[in-house]
Amino acid sequence: MWGGRFAGGPAELMREINCSIGVDKRLWRQDIAGSRAHAAMLKAQGVLTTEDAAAIDAGLSTIADEYAAGKLVEDPALEDIHMHIEHRLGELIGPAAGRLHTARSRNDQVVTDFKLFVRDCIDEAVAALAELEDALLARAEEHAGSIMPGFTHLQSAQPVTLGHHLLAYREMAVRDRSRFADARARLNESPLGSAALAGTGFPIDRKATAEALGFDRPTANSLDAVSDRDFAVDYLHAATLCSVHLSRLAEEIVMWASQPFSFIALPDAWSTGSSIMPNKRNPDAAELVRGHSARILGDLVSLLVLLKGLPLAYSKDLQNDKPPLFDAHDLLMISLQATAGMIRDLTFRTDRMRAVAAAGHATATDLADWLVREADVPFREAHHIAGRAVALADERGAALDELSLSDLQGVDPRITEAALGVLSVEASVAARRSFGGTAPDQVRAAVAAARGSRQ
Repeated sequence: MWGGRFAGGPAELMREINCSIGVDKRLWRQDIAGSRAHAAMLKAQGVLTTEDAAAIDAGLSTIADEYAAGKLVEDPALEDIHMHIEHRLGELIGPAAGRLHTARSRNDQVVTDFKLFVRDCIDEAVAALAELEDALLARAEEHAGSIMPGFTHLQSAQPVTLGHHLLAYREMAVRDRSRFADARARLNESPLGSAALAGTGFPIDRKATAEALGFDRPTANSLDAVSDRDFAVDYLHAATLCSVHLSRLAEEIVMWASQPFSFIALPDAWSTGSSIMPNKRNPDAAELVRGHSARILGDLVSLLVLLKGLPLAYSKDLQNDKPPLFDAHDLLMISLQATAGMIRDLTFRTDRMRAVAAAGHATATDLADWLVREADVPFREAHHIAGRAVALADERGAALDELSLSDLQGVDPRITEAALGVLSVEASVAARRSFGGTAPDQVRAAVAAARGSRQ
């Protein structure tokens, strides 16, 4: 490939450190697509003869069939997937294969392939997020009226509906999809034709290759094009934040499955047992999703640190751009799929959730709100009165809605019998009908609106 400049071959260790075929072989589909588009453009521009272009295209088609069948034979001497394909093309069609690399460099070839791959990763992530959203929406609709405790500081705060809680994660998924979509839009410029770093003197048509490969336009600067890896960082940033959202949901599944909570029953499909304790049912799927987020975050940091000191244009350091992205994408996809599966299959113990929601005097805010609305008490004073009622309930060992009217009037005489109607958890969630609130009718409306926005 580049031996004309050198009298001797590389050291064995140099071959090993320079070889990337074990990693970048995943790019064979993208490399063949880019090469076919490049050859077709060269033919249209009169750089390649019709005969050579036809032979190259047929040879690349054959290689695609071979690799799809698992017949890629790795040779460290050929370094990477790009040279493997070019070498195999030479075996198939002879010297005409050497004309394929006219007016391009491995520098623009590599980044074009990588962009195509990352674009596919984004599309896969968006599809998997849609599946997770569907699972969350289905369970939210099913449990629009199921009451559970809402927490702040992991302390019982106010009762909410399980459907509302699940829709909170759906909102995170929507933002994740938007971040991936933004990354895709920024990515979608073709570097092909930038050559090594300065462009080429051949009469190429970069708009034609951009269009053939589904890009919106060619990149505007050849130096930036061959050295840019922002698109990979964009993907990893979106993947990292998505994995953090999945980790938060996984943490709740782990807690909810524990005996002190007992909010859910784990299905066999998403749990494991213990090698020593027959009683155990471990939420390993959720724990692994939670753990994967750490690796994905590390992958983002790895690429950012790799890029931080590189001068223009291409440096061999960039050969290390793919392992973190491949790792993150693999982990993200399995995490998204596992989370969607868990959400679909979990059994929610709604009786237990409602019982816990009723504990902890979670309707104290409703009493304060009633005093503001019905007795014209300033909220800060109403807050104090409700706090005294909570203290009395604690002293009696009773729930707030188990106190009698006389008990409550002993706290403040402005409390009337009408206040008793706001102290149940059912009344509390039903009252929160503001847009985006937890009331069952608001949850059902939110599910309907979410489904409508997806059509």
